[in-house]
Parts: sequence; structure tokens; C-alpha cells
Amino acid sequence: MKYIISLFFTLILSFVSFAQHGGNGATINFDQTAEQWREDLRFFAAELPKRHKNAFHFMTREQFENAVKQFDSEIPSLTKEQIYVRFIKLIAMVGDGHTSIEEQSLLRLGLYPIRYEILQDGLFIQSSTADYAEIVGGKVVRIGNTPIEDALKKVQEISWGDRRNEQSLKVETSFLLSCPKILKGLNIAESDENVSVTVEKNGQQKNLDVKAVTDVMSFFRDEKRAFAYDKSTNPLPLYLKNPNNNYWFEYVKDSKILYVQFNSTTNKPDESVATFFKKVFDFADQNPVEKFVLDVRGNTGGNNQLNKPVVIGLIKGKFNERGKLFVILGRRTFSAAQNLVNEVEKYTNAIFVGEPTGSSPNLFGDPIIMTLPNSKIPFRVSTLWHQIDPNDRRLFTTPEIFAPLSSKDFQNNNDPAFQAIVNYVPGSTFKDLTAEASKNADISGFIKKYREFKQNPQNQFISTETDTNALGYRLIQAKRIKDAVEVFKLNVEAYPNSANVYDSLAEGYLLDGNRAEAIKNYEKAVSINPNFQSSLDALQKLKGN
Repeated sequence: MKYIISLFFTLILSFVSFAQHGGNGATINFDQTAEQWREDLRFFAAELPKRHKNAFHFMTREQFENAVKQFDSEIPSLTKEQIYVRFIKLIAMVGDGHTSIEEQSLLRLGLYPIRYEILQDGLFIQSSTADYAEIVGGKVVRIGNTPIEDALKKVQEISWGDRRNEQSLKVETSFLLSCPKILKGLNIAESDENVSVTVEKNGQQKNLDVKAVTDVMSFFRDEKRAFAYDKSTNPLPLYLKNPNNNYWFEYVKDSKILYVQFNSTTNKPDESVATFFKKVFDFADQNPVEKFVLDVRGNTGGNNQLNKPVVIGLIKGKFNERGKLFVILGRRTFSAAQNLVNEVEKYTNAIFVGEPTGSSPNLFGDPIIMTLPNSKIPFRVSTLWHQIDPNDRRLFTTPEIFAPLSSKDFQNNNDPAFQAIVNYVPGSTFKDLTAEASKNADISGFIKKYREFKQNPQNQFISTETDTNALGYRLIQAKRIKDAVEVFKLNVEAYPNSANVYDSLAEGYLLDGNRAEAIKNYEKAVSINPNFQSSLDALQKLKGN
């Protein structure tokens, strides 16, 4: 992923800022005969597996071939818009965030000038051109004649992402709902020129007919927009101050917080990433900084090679201590930004805050453009696999402190993630809970707090697997084997599809002298992952073959 080609809209407000690296300038030709569309489909079906690093890592070849066969048989009965979305659905089946429709070609087909966002409490209109200001801030009830629940399901079926994780789907669905050809192709709207949008706002339903914009680039340059927070009397939060700037920082003197927003892993014409972060770290050394905040919630990627000075600076910084270094994540943290998060997680003491990322820690990338011969529809297809840990099967990186944005937060200029950092006190996260447990003689107190933590809906996205496992091994080192077994049991209960948790429980049982249970759990680990080497080695020794 030296260079990332992606259009994810960069922040919750940033309707105008999207990646513009590369792209295909050809105009899509929808005026094709059924046989020409079939030629395109045959090309697609043959070339995708050849060009992708591993097109069948998520779907099976049989699933793909069956979908192609069904699509081929239905082409004569489909409209051109329906054919278009069926191609997008095929590419989304790959389950790879970098393998997708080439979004700039989609934008050239037109756009409805309203900005949707899926928030904690529903789908809302975050901004629009001034013509539609009266529905901005409203909760969407219906698009066209389609109830919003049905519309979301339809669009999510053609949305792409790493193993189709829900964070990716939130981003792509919000974008695709603004695309006229998509809504018509999914039968959500009857026309690709206008669509009716119904929202609930101030206790009433409002409906407006929204017209598509054809000159999209002129629209992106238009700054006359209405935002959901326009009537708020609160000051603009930091994350909304300068979302179109690749990187900038501000020192919050009252709380002694150094806030750094890193929106794109690409050099500016007048200042490189390395130069900027040297300036940031020099400032941190020369001023009374108590908390350092790196905000990458809107960073959709760029050049991986530019991450190095950021990571080294964070490792060496005086603030690289638990409770002093924080990273804000979000659904748009993707690609090179995800790789930055991977390294920060591995090498620093940072606390992650916000939402889960929009990418898997291990991911496909470095896409090339594949263009269909007749219609000229362009797709991105990943060519490389980036792996930080072969055993890391997470769909995304989760925050220790889950702080999602609600519609009220956005409308009132609140930033739950930043406020959580301001309010943070030691001992309040799950990692802190496990650290305390290893010091206490009685493990029952931890088990009670663990169950309370897992049952709290606020912690739904927080992964406890790694920290629980680490606690178990700390207990083993302290010769508290039976306590370690009880902790490992909690992990098995919470993560029954993880080979690693069974492997750890098996090791605990073995150290406790329970050979039968050790074998049973090693076998369970191998049944989940036949290549889980530590379990395979243990079974060979225990069974003597």
C-alpha cells in the first residue's frame, strides 16, 4: 500500500474531502447490448481472480461462480442501472476494502447534494447545500418510497470492506446513498435525476424532493452548505476545525493537552509528514504537555512509508506512558492509517479511544485499476497482502474507551472521544482492570468485574481477548495456575471462535496436571485453525506421535 486509492469521505462533516490519488477518467458507457454486458461479465469473472492477490480469501470460488452464472442469466431482464449495481455487488463479495468500484467514476455519474451519516442513534443528514437546509439534522425515515431500514439493507449488500466489517459498511453505505445510479439500480428510487427524502425533525416529518448534481467537482468546490451543528451555541470541537488539512496541531492550554489531527498520510507540497511531526514532538518536549492526542479517526490512508517518523517519535516521546498517550480511532481509519495504528498498538503505551477502525489489522492493498472492455466500468483490485500478525483475525482495531458520536453530539458540537480523554483517570479501562487483578490475591473480584464489564452495552466493541490472555500468563508466572485457568475460561466463553484462547486454556490445564482437558482444548484449537502450530506441537508431544 505505498499509495492508496480510496474515496472514503474523511470526517463526519467533510463532504468535500476525498482521496484523489489516481483514478480512471473514461466515461462509463451504459448503452450496451445484452451480449456486450455478458462479454464484460466474462472478462470480469476471468480477470478478477488473476489480478487479485487472493480473491477467494472471504468468499469461495463456488459462491463467486454461482453469482456470476445467475447474473449472466438475468442480464436480458435487467436495466442498465441494475446491471451496474450487480457488478458492484460482485466486487463487494471479495470482502476487501481496497477492492471496489472506482469511486470517482461513480461520482462522475452524479450525486445528491446531501451528506448522510450512520450515527449511534440512526441515519441522519449531516449536511447539504442550502436548498435542502430544512432537512439537515433530521433522522432519515424514508428514501423514495423505501423505508430506511430496507434501503440500508439493500445498499449494504453492495458495500465493500475488509471481510465486510460493519465499520466499513457504515462508511460506504453513507456514501452510496447519495449516488443516483445506485438508488435507481437498487429500486430505492424510480429516477436518477431526483429522489424524495423524508426525515423526522423536531417531532415532525419533513419531505423534500432532492435533485441530483451533475457537475460534481463544482459542487465539491461550493462552500455554501448547511450543517447540522449550525445552530449550536457551543464552540466548534477540535476535530471539526480543520478536517481538510492533512495534518495540524493545537495546544489546549487549560488541560495541557497537545492535540494532533492526522487526516491523510500524504506529504503536503510545502511540508512533509516527517517535518511536521518533528515540529510536533519538539513542541511537546518544550511545553508542559500532560496528554498527547493523535487523532486518526478521519485518516483514510496514503503512503505507508511516511508512518516511520510518526511511530519513532511516539515511541521516544516523554509522553509514551499509559494515561499520557492517546489515539482517537474511527470507522474511516483505513489502509496506511490502519498500519500506523498497528505499529502504535505494538510498540507504544497508547490508549485507543473512539470507534473501531474501518479496516482489519491484516489487510489486502496496493490496488490496480481493472476496466471492463465494453462499458468501461473501472474497479480497484488489490494486489498485495499486508500482514502484521498471522494469528490476528480481528475485523478491526477496537478502542479501549468506546466513545461513539450520536446525532445530539454532532448537532451540539460535542466530541465524546476527546471528552473521554479529558476525563480519563487511571484504573478506568479494561487493561487497567487486568493490571489490578494480577496484584490481588483473590481472582474472584476480577471475575465479577469482568462480567459486569462485558454486560455493559457501552463496551460492546471493546475486545478483551488479548488483555485477558495476558493476565492469565502473568498469573502463571506468579505460580497461580488455578487462577490462570479460571481467567482463560473467561476468554473461551467470550471468544469461542478463537484458536488462541483454547491453546492458552490447554496450557493452563497442562500446568495444573489435567492432561485430559489439555488435550481436549488443544484439539479444539486445531479444529478452529488446523495450522495453529503451538497446539499441533503440544498434541504431538502429549499423544506421542
